[in-house]
Amino acid sequence: MTEASDLTLEEKASLTSGADFWTTKAVDRLGVPSIMVTDGPHGLRKQAGASDHLGIADSVPATCFPPAVGIGSSFDPELIERVGAAIGVEAAIEDVAVVLGPGINIKRSPLCGRNFEYFSEDPIVSGVLGAASVRGIQAQGVGTSLKHFAANNQEHDRMRSSSDVDPRPLREIYLRGFERVVKDAAPWTVMCSYNKLNGVWTSEDPWLLTSVLRDEWGFDGLVVSDWGAVNDRIAGIAAGLDLEMPASGGRTDAQLVAAVQAGELDEKVLDVAASRALQLVRRAGERPAVAGPLDVDAHHALAREAAGRSIVLLKNEGGVLPLAPSQKVAVIGAFASEPRFQGAGSSLINPTRVDAALDALREVGGDAVSYAPGFAVKGGAVAASGRSADDLRDEAVAVAASAEVAVVFLGLPASQESEGFDREHIDLPAEQLAVLDAVVAANPKTVVVLSNGGVVALPFADRVPAIVETWLLGQAGGGAVADVLYGAVNPSGKLTETVPVRLEDNPSYGNFPGEFGHVRYGEGLLVGYRWYDAKGLQVTYPFGHGLSYTTFEYGDAAASVSADGDIVVTLDVTNTGDRDGREVVQAYTSLPGSVVQRAPRELKAFASVAVAAGETVPVELVIRREDLTYWDVRVDRFVVEGGEYVIEVGASSRDIRSSATAVLEGDTVRLPLDMNSSIGEVMAHPFAGPIVQQALAGLAEPQDAAGASMMEGDGMEKMMASFPIGRIVGFPGIPVTREQIEQLIAGANAQG
Repeated sequence: MTEASDLTLEEKASLTSGADFWTTKAVDRLGVPSIMVTDGPHGLRKQAGASDHLGIADSVPATCFPPAVGIGSSFDPELIERVGAAIGVEAAIEDVAVVLGPGINIKRSPLCGRNFEYFSEDPIVSGVLGAASVRGIQAQGVGTSLKHFAANNQEHDRMRSSSDVDPRPLREIYLRGFERVVKDAAPWTVMCSYNKLNGVWTSEDPWLLTSVLRDEWGFDGLVVSDWGAVNDRIAGIAAGLDLEMPASGGRTDAQLVAAVQAGELDEKVLDVAASRALQLVRRAGERPAVAGPLDVDAHHALAREAAGRSIVLLKNEGGVLPLAPSQKVAVIGAFASEPRFQGAGSSLINPTRVDAALDALREVGGDAVSYAPGFAVKGGAVAASGRSADDLRDEAVAVAASAEVAVVFLGLPASQESEGFDREHIDLPAEQLAVLDAVVAANPKTVVVLSNGGVVALPFADRVPAIVETWLLGQAGGGAVADVLYGAVNPSGKLTETVPVRLEDNPSYGNFPGEFGHVRYGEGLLVGYRWYDAKGLQVTYPFGHGLSYTTFEYGDAAASVSADGDIVVTLDVTNTGDRDGREVVQAYTSLPGSVVQRAPRELKAFASVAVAAGETVPVELVIRREDLTYWDVRVDRFVVEGGEYVIEVGASSRDIRSSATAVLEGDTVRLPLDMNSSIGEVMAHPFAGPIVQQALAGLAEPQDAAGASMMEGDGMEKMMASFPIGRIVGFPGIPVTREQIEQLIAGANAQG
């Protein structure tokens, strides 16, 4: 087994950068092979020919599963783990060592062009689902690369901009999901992001890559750069960046060798990076041989199941859905025949096949299904036909008027959302909205089906009876849409992000995308639903929302504290309808009277539960004690605040069905006292407090000219609580000297 000590200085340096776009360097002298990594958060993108990073022409065919924006809505770690396992199998067949994913960055703004690759605006959702993806892929002997670490929440100026984030939101929102995945699933690699974090390149930040990732979280794998993210290779490797990708043509390898020879870089640092590269190669070599060929049909079936579970039924007024096969249905919208099923950029998959919703709907409804494209999508067949917008709209109106139900497919073209740039607004194209208006006027019984990688405004939400959010569903999405519309699959997806009324309501508005190389995360902790709830803002659809063709009743929740300090929440959920269904049960917490800022409620646990018609099932939700912590900036660590926590269990962040309470014992935070410590802080100290309490008890309350008390109740105590203890020296009526206070402080600090 080759060790770093067996390598020459030049060989060590060579292992810390790529051989080309997708492979690492070999060391032939010692039999160390090259290994391949590829893109693929939602499928494998292995380029067989020349590397172009963003193209798919030379990519081998692979199953395109629903991207994170879709499958995240399942809220189902088990499903995501199964999809991850399938991706791992495909990677193994193609002899790929590491799949570059999952991406778990927080959806800070709906404008981020890469939101389709990320799970949620909530760190618990991102962490739990990200860990499931890692487990599934790595169980096949294929590594993952958790990305993009960290605070990479926009595409604009992503390779230079500094994400300026305060300590609490950084720890509680933007790093928490990464921590969960690292601790729960141990990804083989972590990918640093392009951006700076608080003015320091993430690729050369020792605090981020070593102090936090390794020392605090226990990560023992390899840190790889995003492609082209390295600013200073010597500073990077010293900070904990082990592998630069892609190849630099040997330029940065030579820099490392020269730095060691000049005494500017300790060779032991290079030894560590080379050792991690060797460990990755060994891990890849331990995978058992996987026989092909790929079972294309089985993986396509899994992709269809996952897509069906990703669909969110936002509205279903009057029971318009599900459709009956005998109903005359007008299908309108180019997306029905020319599906948008994945995002643009480095995650583009060359699918093994693609299902169109129109074909799948006709398989069920036959001649009862009519079609009009309604509008053209740039680059599509309808656009190539040269028909005018007026002609397309008039045809759509005629088809809709002759049907019982109109199903209008709307969405965002790929040109409006992609890796590399952000969106400028959240509006659907005007020509599509015009077609919808005309169709609704002709047939009010209209269902809207959305295809989009990022949240869109829904100005028609109160004018159509049904809205189906399908996100981007992967190659089998067309069949899944038909399954849901006709009721073969009961929708169970829930929103992992809020749908706002307007872009201006979003918490990042005014602080996105920043200016002059800096973006200030001015909303702090109040990201996503936390902001909308704290501000009492109206939303179109709240975080966690999603309907079903059946109904669910929640029993009374009960909460208890386990021996290790977790809160265990139990309740019954009953399917009160006549269809089998699945409900995503969500547990939110709050702490009334907290000493720190908190959102009105924060998601801390969830479960996707299958419940047959008429059945009652018990549900248990475990809220980890560590997920209830806040980052205490005074002591630079996570702290559990003691008190009575309220646990609200519901079907969304604004549909709470039951609640319970649990009392947690808090962590001890003992701060050293000084002359500027407030009297309240001193009184809370177990040693100094009783002494000060006794001294204050003898003080007379201030009185007015008539001799009446100027303080009501505990007014005196409240007034004095924030008063620095060192400043009471010399106040009339307070017989204490500076020396006495200094002695008190010294005694208290000596007691710890």
